[in-house]
Amino acid sequence: MSLSGSTFAIALSQSSSSSWSFIFVSCVDNLMGKLRDFITTILACLHKTPIPDETPGRAAPPIVIRTEAPPITISTEEPTESVEPSEPESAPAPIASPKEASQASSKVSDLLAEIPVKGRARKTGYERSMFGSGWSDTDRNVCDTRNDILARDLDVHEFKPGTHNSVVLTRTLLDPYTGKAFEFLRGQGTSAAVQIDHIVALSDVWQKGVQQLSAQERIELANDPLNLLAVDGPTNASKGDGDTATWLPPNRGFWCEYVTRQIAVKHKCSLWMTKTEHPASIRVLTNDRT
Repeated sequence: MSLSGSTFAIALSQSSSSSWSFIFVSCVDNLMGKLRDFITTILACLHKTPIPDETPGRAAPPIVIRTEAPPITISTEEPTESVEPSEPESAPAPIASPKEASQASSKVSDLLAEIPVKGRARKTGYERSMFGSGWSDTDRNVCDTRNDILARDLDVHEFKPGTHNSVVLTRTLLDPYTGKAFEFLRGQGTSAAVQIDHIVALSDVWQKGVQQLSAQERIELANDPLNLLAVDGPTNASKGDGDTATWLPPNRGFWCEYVTRQIAVKHKCSLWMTKTEHPASIRVLTNDRT
């Protein structure tokens, strides 16, 4: 069967139209595919997600953007390794500044200025028993005053068993009067090697105002730690009842403290000094003893 010219033209026209339509659709489909791939690549770069494999017929997985920060865990458990604290360094003993030393000297000078200057009274009626019968336990600590002072002033001690540390058997004395070390050993013939000195002798205070004190006040004075010091026995015996004007310890380095203690005791007990003792005390305090 033969086609007429018009019929062939129409058929050719329809065939060309279909071909162009197919080409157009293919181009559009290809373009959309590339556009889709381009968009996917851009989003993957922005969100740092891997580009999904192009598997035919499989949709790309959704892109998930995490907006929540991961939880932060804070451990409250202590570390297993403990660090031992270092021991604090012992602080050195404070050294008095020149100003502090001057203030201390001024206070002693003030006390000295308040002590009256009078003549020595008669020694008539003086007896050691006027100050009590021997050493007392005025602070009621089970120890008598002698053993209290031995325990205070001596080093490296040993107490008699069963006495609640109230009887000193052995100890080492760094004697302030001589500057030498002595061994104290309790016993007959050895105990007297270390004696307890009344810095202001009881005979001296008897002649300088103590007669006005009551019997109990005199006992307290005789047992007052401020007026007591453990010292070398023979050196103490050489002192007698001397005051600052007539006797000072051989150890010149102890003079200032010795005189300061005498001033403190006499001021505390409202005693007086003689006209030679008072200036002698001033000379010692000013390091100008002649």
